[in-house]
Amino acid sequence: MANINTDSVKNRTYDAIVIGSGISGGWAAKELCEKGLKTLVLERGRDVKHVKDYPTTNLYPWEFEHRGEMPYKVQQENPIVNRCYAFHEDAAHFFVKDQEHPYVQEKPFDWIRGYQVGGKSLLWARQTQRWSDFDFEGPARDGFAVDWPIRYADLKPWYDYVERFAGIAGDKDGLPELPDGEFLPGYPLNVVEKYFQQTMKNKYPERKVISARCAHLSKPNKIHLDQGRVQCQNRTLCQRGCPFGGYFSSNASTLPWAAKTGNMTLRPFSVVHSILYDDTKGKAVGVKVIDTETKEEMDFFAKVIFVNAAALNTNLILLNSKSRRFENGLGNDSGVLGKYVAFHNYSARIYAEYEGFMDYTTDGRNPAGGGYIPRFRNLHKQETDFLRGYAAGFGAYRSKSADQSGYGESFKNNLLNPKYGLWGVGSHMMGETIPKESGQVTLDSSQKDAWGVPLLKIAVEYDDNDAKMKKDYLEQMTAMFEEAGFTNIKQDDHGQAPGLDIHEMGGARMGNDPKTSVLNKWNQMHSVPNVFVTDGAAMTSTSTQNPSLTYMAFSARAVDYALQEMKKGNI
Repeated sequence: MANINTDSVKNRTYDAIVIGSGISGGWAAKELCEKGLKTLVLERGRDVKHVKDYPTTNLYPWEFEHRGEMPYKVQQENPIVNRCYAFHEDAAHFFVKDQEHPYVQEKPFDWIRGYQVGGKSLLWARQTQRWSDFDFEGPARDGFAVDWPIRYADLKPWYDYVERFAGIAGDKDGLPELPDGEFLPGYPLNVVEKYFQQTMKNKYPERKVISARCAHLSKPNKIHLDQGRVQCQNRTLCQRGCPFGGYFSSNASTLPWAAKTGNMTLRPFSVVHSILYDDTKGKAVGVKVIDTETKEEMDFFAKVIFVNAAALNTNLILLNSKSRRFENGLGNDSGVLGKYVAFHNYSARIYAEYEGFMDYTTDGRNPAGGGYIPRFRNLHKQETDFLRGYAAGFGAYRSKSADQSGYGESFKNNLLNPKYGLWGVGSHMMGETIPKESGQVTLDSSQKDAWGVPLLKIAVEYDDNDAKMKKDYLEQMTAMFEEAGFTNIKQDDHGQAPGLDIHEMGGARMGNDPKTSVLNKWNQMHSVPNVFVTDGAAMTSTSTQNPSLTYMAFSARAVDYALQEMKKGNI
């Protein structure tokens, strides 16, 4: 009989394993640990401790070697991540550089990643809108994807639950297409944003302009203070990591909350190679991990596994989790694993100027970013030649300029006393793309990364529907700007590649039918009931709203269900 080190196996056995420590993984860890489960949280990147590991958070601009800009050589070496809006000297250490984890672009795709404890929750734009039944019922109505197995009523109590803990600032707007939530006070619009809001109310009453909802503690409640967080200081330096915990991140909120239960074991530097499936038991039994520093391979075991590695890496792990039962990836009886990957289309913007309100300017900074225009196209009926629609951001600011002529004292005084110019206004689109079978990720058959895991091949692209939607956004927003009296209107169709929005979704989609989906209405694998996926990979369609709040709600809801099933002996 083989000599089995049972103590070693016991030391690597937990009640639950969570793969990934970002927004959804942090929530899964918090919920599991609070409910008493000994939980192993695996993170492929380094450890980042709240406050301690935010090295740039309090630096002044002149304290950066390159005044905040990335050196030209670094930009040239990182053409993909360099396109990201936050890849600057103050936050570059939170991004994966291009050569650190390569991938194969069968079609252009900018895969932006953050490998560290907390993941991209240290980098996200913190916009938090709920989905509505216009979104959950969309596929069934329009026929562009399989039907969502849930509706808004299923998720509403979980939106309530996570919003109260995370802290979401917003106004009660009473919009059926963008349900209200459990809000902290919203951030006010400035004078020009309010003017645009009123103009739209008069001319286009169905096109709402509201204060953007964001995961910031505008006025913290006791639950937030209990987390060790305090009021947002409105610094808008969020991508550096917030020492105040003023915005929601795994590092400031869910992971410390999980840790204080004594039930969490956090293991950074742990690349998950695959999920282990036992053909005899008919369930997953653990995960295979590669230590990123030593390259040592080891297995960890648990009764239930939550996969929260972020959408594309979750697909990679599931596709690489092969067994006699699942030759094409774990739970892939339907054959759709890795397919129907979609994203948000941010590839158009519009700018203009406004000559009014010259006796006003702004005071302070708005971490919410200004206004938000919920989707208004194809809501109640199909009215365009494209499916679905788009949301849009909207913001206004007062420009400044300084006279740079002269020299000596006059030059210095000119720089120290800039003069206000016209108001600038701008908007960006966030379009819903249509999940297609051809939009997929697969494993490269010959190339592997530094840890022996196959490289991911990405084949996702825009289509004719996206082009028509973008055209409509530019036309409609131009008309709205003209109605408001804005001048010098400039359209910007910059054609960024998919991925740069960092809202990739799908590949392990939810659905009612196991023949056409990977997960059921509880984010549980149809054919592997002790494996749950609650990050972006689970999404059946993309809607127009920022998705992170929905991932949080899915994660809390799925843990609650998993515990019920464990008590019944079904897991």
